[in-house]
Amino acid sequence: MGVEKIEAGMLAISRAGHDKDTCYIVWDMDETYVWLVDGRLRPLEKPKKKKRKHIQIQYTIPENLREKLSRKESIRNEDIKFAIKLHSSRELRK
Repeated sequence: MGVEKIEAGMLAISRAGHDKDTCYIVWDMDETYVWLVDGRLRPLEKPKKKKRKHIQIQYTIPENLREKLSRKESIRNEDIKFAIKLHSSRELRK
């Protein structure tokens, strides 16, 4: 079983720390860390740095973010909040 590549825009759930079970969007990454945003407490201007092992990647990019990323449009905090809100409402319906 191969490890899938993490990309900017993917959903991630915090699995450790005071923010456990919080949903974020991956904004940037390196070998050890990912930088996460939620558009509210962690806006694009101040992403949260977290070790990869402390998050669970969902390997899906919300449609509104995928469109903006593919067209190389700028993403705003409102776009991030909307993507997380849609994901959360879908999870509640399951």
